[in-house]
Amino acid sequence: MENGERETNTTKPNYSASEAQRIVDTIDIHQKALDDLVNVNSLFTIAVFVGLSLAHRGERSLEDRAECDADPNIPKRLVVSEVVSFACFLLSSLVAKTLKVHLNIYRHKADVMRSNALKAIRGGLLMLSAWGSILGCLFLTLSMVDVIQIRVGKISCGSVYAVRAAGSLVAIVFLALSIYVPFMMHAIYVSMKHV
Repeated sequence: MENGERETNTTKPNYSASEAQRIVDTIDIHQKALDDLVNVNSLFTIAVFVGLSLAHRGERSLEDRAECDADPNIPKRLVVSEVVSFACFLLSSLVAKTLKVHLNIYRHKADVMRSNALKAIRGGLLMLSAWGSILGCLFLTLSMVDVIQIRVGKISCGSVYAVRAAGSLVAIVFLALSIYVPFMMHAIYVSMKHV
C-alpha cells in the first residue's frame, strides 16, 4: 500500500437474477399489503368519528323505558374507546407508510434486504402495523357496543334489540379477526423468510 492507501474488503454476496427478482416481487407484495392496510385504517377512522358524534349526555334510547337509557359512564367509555381506536389506527398507518418508504429505498439492493438486522426491523414493523390495526378493531368494536347501548338501550336492562345488535357485532368481528390474525401472522413469517 502506498501513501496511506488502505485495502478495503468490498466483497458483496452475489445474488442470482431470479433471487433478486424474488426479493423485488416480495417487496411489491408487501407494498400492496401496506397500501391496503392504510386504506382499511382510513375507513375505520371514519367510523371512529361517527361514533364520537353520538357521545352526548342525556341521550334517550329507542327503548321506551327510562332504565334502558345510558348512564353517564357509557358516553365517557365510548369517547375513550374511540380515541384509543383512532390512536391504534394512526400508529398502524404511520408505521405502514414508514415501512413502505424503507422498502422503496432498498428495493433493488438485495444485499441490504438480506441483512438480518434490517430483516428483523422490517418484520417487527410489519407486526406492529398489523397489531395496531387489530387492536384498533377491538377498541372500535367496544365503542360500537357503547353506541348500541346509547341508541338502542342498555344491554343490562334486557333490551332484546341491543343484545341482538351487540351479539351480532361481537360474533362477526370475532370471526373476522380469527381469520385475519393467523393468516396475517403466517404471511408475515413466510414473507420475512423469503426476503
